[in-house]
Amino acid sequence: MALAISRGELPVELLSGADMIARFLQDEGVERIYGYPGGAALHIYDALFRQDKVKHILVRHEQAATHAADGYARASGKPGTVLVTSGPGATNAVTGIATAYMDSIPMVVLCGQVASHLIGEDAFQETDIVGVTRPIVKHSFAIKHPSEIPEVLKKAYYLASTGRPGPVVVDIPKDMTAPTERYEYVYPKKVKIRSYNPVTRGHSGQIKKAVDMMLKARRPVFYTGGGIVTSGASENLTALVRRLGFPITTTLMGIGAYPQTDAQSLSWLGMHGSYEANMAMHHADLIIAIGARFDDRVTNNTSKFCPTAKIVHVDIDPSSISKTVRADVPIVGPADSVINEMISLLQGREMANAEALPEWWATIDGWRAEREGKLYEPSQPGERLKPQEVVEAVYHITRGEAFVTTDVGQHQMFAAQYYKFDKPNRWITSGGLGTMGFGFPAAMGIKQNFPDDIVVCFTGEGSFQMMMQELSTCKQFGTGVKIINLNNGSLGMVRQWQDLNYKSRHAHSYMESLPDFHKLIEAYGFTALKVERHDQLDAALERMFADNDELVFLDVDVDPREHVYPMQVPLGAMRDMLLSKTERT
Repeated sequence: MALAISRGELPVELLSGADMIARFLQDEGVERIYGYPGGAALHIYDALFRQDKVKHILVRHEQAATHAADGYARASGKPGTVLVTSGPGATNAVTGIATAYMDSIPMVVLCGQVASHLIGEDAFQETDIVGVTRPIVKHSFAIKHPSEIPEVLKKAYYLASTGRPGPVVVDIPKDMTAPTERYEYVYPKKVKIRSYNPVTRGHSGQIKKAVDMMLKARRPVFYTGGGIVTSGASENLTALVRRLGFPITTTLMGIGAYPQTDAQSLSWLGMHGSYEANMAMHHADLIIAIGARFDDRVTNNTSKFCPTAKIVHVDIDPSSISKTVRADVPIVGPADSVINEMISLLQGREMANAEALPEWWATIDGWRAEREGKLYEPSQPGERLKPQEVVEAVYHITRGEAFVTTDVGQHQMFAAQYYKFDKPNRWITSGGLGTMGFGFPAAMGIKQNFPDDIVVCFTGEGSFQMMMQELSTCKQFGTGVKIINLNNGSLGMVRQWQDLNYKSRHAHSYMESLPDFHKLIEAYGFTALKVERHDQLDAALERMFADNDELVFLDVDVDPREHVYPMQVPLGAMRDMLLSKTERT
């Protein structure tokens, strides 16, 4: 309940700390908050109950709350919001916080805490969540007085969404939200943090150097990452790449930053990236890296990484530049602004080695031709489906327009390889942390905020069982995601490594007591489909996508012997790849 007093001619609104949180979320434009109640957060929950603008989504596990908020953030570009209670509620959210941190995803996590006079006394459900999460957040706050709640929350959302995005934790002792204490509430429209000043543009001199190098290059490659997606730079990137005519590859997190069906796209690169992307990177004489951090899943052995290439590295985070691979031209700045300045500097200028680019493309097209028709062996009548075939069929029936989430493992790599994305923010996966259990709740969060779009989750029987309780959440809120279980009866990527490195000693990588997924899904009141042969697939997919509002689970028996290729040879260069079980570069 709010009280109003007058200060001169202006009314002053007095709110409790809990009501301040609810009002702030409204004023900030937050539409949904994902959470799970508990004692330390009940004042906040009561405040949410007494308003109707911010919708609370009750998950069945706090980890799912963070993944759902994360999925929404990746799809929308806006910070996701989470509310959990103290102790186990907060610690259950840690995996999702780390997932967002590793992939630079904006998120604000509100954590209830024991009353301030009990902190440090090992009170019931007390955990130092600020200390626990310190290595995996962009910043954290602990509320010391109710009156500071609006300003702290404004700072939290500002920090989460500016510069290099990331999760911010706000620890809120229960007495800070007591309904009996009221303080003046004013929504802070602006915020200023003295020690935090993210750059808004790159160094013009460095950008000019980069452009000069681009115009002189003979074998250039654009290497772009998730920073393009999070900064909304895809449109400018596409214009720059087409203006120059250079090949472009992306990281796993950068998929969709440039249209994958475009002729200049080499698809994505790295451990399971395309043959032509890895080969082009290795032989390049100039790499223009924008919004990518030279992750180990891209570079392989850094001492052998792209030995003939000069490197231009653009990143909003100065600590990422030359962290693992030395940059010849470092540029600290937001991707969209830097790219826009590059486009301006290119006006009226021509390539110094114009004859070299067609030769470079001829080489790349030769690599493409080498692998054409050799990506995988299609299944034969009577054989189990290949997972690649399932992903391709889903791509065709959805016309490449779905939001696609994944869990982590072989199905994740197959989805990335065989579903082509021409738009950013449509490919939603856990890259840096590799979190099993991410895909389903992320899909749930996306579907609840984009109800008219098709949302598909590719999962495996190992990953799905980690968060399958969220079927209950989907039932409560009528969330019609499409779940495709590429069921090979094992932890497929673990088994693949065991095949390659441990003489096929499959130590605890086979799931020997799987549930009957059909009965499990029906127990929650949803439709379950089963596919065992290729001739059943098209009809099952037609049924699955007949009603966009219906949750449907498709369980597909796929070949358990299938491996993901290409696969980089450990400790090798980017060009060192296994191309099949019997072939390598």
